Amino acid sequence: MSSVFDRTERSASALNFNPLRRDEPEINLIAFIDVLLVVLIFLMLSTTYNKATQLKITLPVAEAEKQHTFPKEVHVGVGADGEYSVGNERLGDRSLKSLTAAMRASAKGVGTPVLVVSADASASHQSVMTAIEAARIVGIAQVTFALQSPPTPNKP
Repeated sequence: MSSVFDRTERSASALNFNPLRRDEPEINLIAFIDVLLVVLIFLMLSTTYNKATQLKITLPVAEAEKQHTFPKEVHVGVGADGEYSVGNERLGDRSLKSLTAAMRASAKGVGTPVLVVSADASASHQSVMTAIEAARIVGIAQVTFALQSPPTPNKP
């Protein structure tokens, strides 16, 4: 006659508590990366961007209106044949000396004039450089070039 204890021992030995194949624990990296991205986005959105300066500066306050003064422009035209015009006056001579004299007369009494060069598309490079050289001799440091925008086609 077998006892209840013997039956329990036999059934316990029949159970396999140590299987030969063990499952390795694993970390689900996709979920981990998703959580990290959410935390990163949260930190980026909640961060305040302040520029920390080393000097504490209190800027002065003015009650005056803004002045809309523009520098005087000295217009120099360069034709396709190398002729010059300063303002609306055509120069008869193409020399650097006459161009410099005309520019000096046009910029007379002006603090810091700006040279505006309007050159023909067919004008030689040397003619434009002569105008810039004359501006340097006169003391005009700011030079700009006028251009024409290409025509826009009419849209039906």
